[in-house]
Amino acid sequence: MSIKRMDNVLIVVDDLEAVKAFFIELGLELEGQTDVQGPDVGRLIGLGDVRATLAMLRTPDGQGIELDKFHTPDAVRFGPIDTPVNALGLRRIMFAVEDIDAVVERMLAHGAALIGRMEFGTAYRLVYLRGPEGIIVGLAEQLG
Repeated sequence: MSIKRMDNVLIVVDDLEAVKAFFIELGLELEGQTDVQGPDVGRLIGLGDVRATLAMLRTPDGQGIELDKFHTPDAVRFGPIDTPVNALGLRRIMFAVEDIDAVVERMLAHGAALIGRMEFGTAYRLVYLRGPEGIIVGLAEQLG
């Protein structure tokens, strides 16, 4: 038995509309949005009475990001919004882009904050941005 593909990564958010707009501006496409609730959902994810709104976004090559806004039970924050990149756990999502300068300019205009940038030899230009709710997004542009 082997893995066929990665389907999606889940990000639990408080402001679903702001985070959704951020990823759409970055270039992901909204695949769909729905509300889920009830004991079956609660049993699946190990919580009690659950009511949530889910939005599925996809990259052009089909990779998914699922954004979940929990209405019940309330979401739990485990640290500051601006948690540093070296904190334990999932810290960033990296996207391959074309014209990294244009993407960065667009995302900064959309409210992202620049964390840093560098060139990795002659192979890549890299940028880290912090989006809504402290989500760290990495951008990579292959050179040459």
